[in-house]
Amino acid sequence: MAFMALFGTIVIAGIVGYASERSGFTHNGVIPSMIICIGGAFLFFFVRVMFGISFGSHGVNALVSSIGALVIVPTRYRK
Repeated sequence: MAFMALFGTIVIAGIVGYASERSGFTHNGVIPSMIICIGGAFLFFFVRVMFGISFGSHGVNALVSSIGALVIVPTRYRK
């Protein structure tokens, strides 16, 4: 069951990355935005598995972690 949730997390994070770039929320490029989202979603997925910290369902966790990664990572390293 956790294996399918991991795939769902990847898909949702990829969609969030693509949509955020196409809507103008970020200006990183499509591939970097998707990589940032997927990385944040992976990180939070494993935090949920290891420590039980979550916002609800796997889908909600994927959305929140993807958007959080998009907000934190680009603004942190942008000049």
